[in-house]
Amino acid sequence: MEKKNIDWANIGFGYIKTDKRYVSNFKDGQWDEGTLTEDDKVVISECAGVLQYAQTVFEGLKAYTTEDGKIVCFRPDLNAKRMSDSAKRLEMPSFPEDRFVDAVVETVKANAAYVPPYGSGATLYIRPYMFGSSPVIGVKPAEEYQFRVFATPVGPYFKGGAKPITIKVSDFDRAAPHGTGHIKAGLNYAMSLHAIVTAHEEGYSENMYLDAATRTKVEETGGANFLFVTKDNKLVTPKSNSILPSITRRSLVSVAKEYLGMEVEEREVFFDEVKDFAECGLCGTAAVISPVGKIVDHGNEICFPSGMDEMGPVTKKLYETLTGIQMGRIEAPEGWIKVIG
Repeated sequence: MEKKNIDWANIGFGYIKTDKRYVSNFKDGQWDEGTLTEDDKVVISECAGVLQYAQTVFEGLKAYTTEDGKIVCFRPDLNAKRMSDSAKRLEMPSFPEDRFVDAVVETVKANAAYVPPYGSGATLYIRPYMFGSSPVIGVKPAEEYQFRVFATPVGPYFKGGAKPITIKVSDFDRAAPHGTGHIKAGLNYAMSLHAIVTAHEEGYSENMYLDAATRTKVEETGGANFLFVTKDNKLVTPKSNSILPSITRRSLVSVAKEYLGMEVEEREVFFDEVKDFAECGLCGTAAVISPVGKIVDHGNEICFPSGMDEMGPVTKKLYETLTGIQMGRIEAPEGWIKVIG
């Protein structure tokens, strides 16, 4: 298939309209068959549940061109499961997990001309989402819903390499202990916008959120999980009921154990011990790993030995191994790669 005439190296990380998107509607207790459409406009009631009470959940994943020319997705079954869990928490009907994966495949196939070529550093970002579409005026769940998937090509998250970033300890709380921090709901991201804009204005790239109950334990940032490397090369990731179960983090934990032979600790991480780690990174779909060089806690600086010039050696190995698996340069564990075409 002939690719679209796009300057893949310079498209940036933003939205570009593609040819087709997938739509399915929930009405009278069931999902319809779903279809692909060229229409990129969403038409809903002014009183739709999503507009009144933020009843919406979403996912994010990518399609890649591998070294041997195949188009693949990375672990879409886990996105399907996480969206189902998110929907249940907001009293929304789950979109069947097998149909979720099929919808992703259909959307990518229909937009194959927008999947960037291997080696360009770019990928096709896929956004499945669901929202309450019927009118709701009293505080209650909507009765009708729409599930959609669109795709957009995005450039490399890091231009010129992944330089370590500086982040701050936030004065805001991201999620309550028994709240919605563990699901991928739009409302979680809405509440983080003021905090991230404030951080950017102060010269920081991101926020470190501490647990809301005691403000002594590391949780996550507005859109990524933390990972730390100890001075004796153990991988440590924070464990909490109020952080999002990142698919990238889970995959990196497996890579650390199975490919790099590392010891891994998934546990509560107290902020007091952060100064003793050798490396720090943020992990998520967009960048895989963003290295952190410095954390500022109300004027007190924590500078990691890995420095501000490049990724730490262990973080770099994790990054190269996982991206190697995604791009087909390294053999993947069974079930991790969904071949689309």
